[in-house]
Amino acid sequence: QVQLVESGGGLVQAGGSLRLSCAASGRTFNNYVMGWFRQAPGKEREFVAAIMWSSDLTYYADSVKGRFTISRDNAKSTVYLQMNSLKPEDTAVYYCAAVRLPAVVVSTEYTYWGQGTHVTVSS
Repeated sequence: QVQLVESGGGLVQAGGSLRLSCAASGRTFNNYVMGWFRQAPGKEREFVAAIMWSSDLTYYADSVKGRFTISRDNAKSTVYLQMNSLKPEDTAVYYCAAVRLPAVVVSTEYTYWGQGTHVTVSS
């Protein structure tokens, strides 16, 4: 049974930083892409960033490019999202997700999802 468990959310002031973690278990992810998505109140879930499990290819939404960094530690089966220069508009529930390749990495049509972690950025 695949499990994706996010952690690291919280309350931070604008301009601050947070690092989210996603611990993945239940299968090998060699042919998967791991993504981070977010959903703000009253808005649709949107793509944030993605990384290939077996390469260094990364993808970012324009709204976070230059501020967020996605990475992974294969030995720990964990994907990270380092978020710097946070803005109030980054406030959302952040979800980790996984989908087997080939896939449209910016789409929300991922197979596996975590339960989400709340991020609140105060102004």
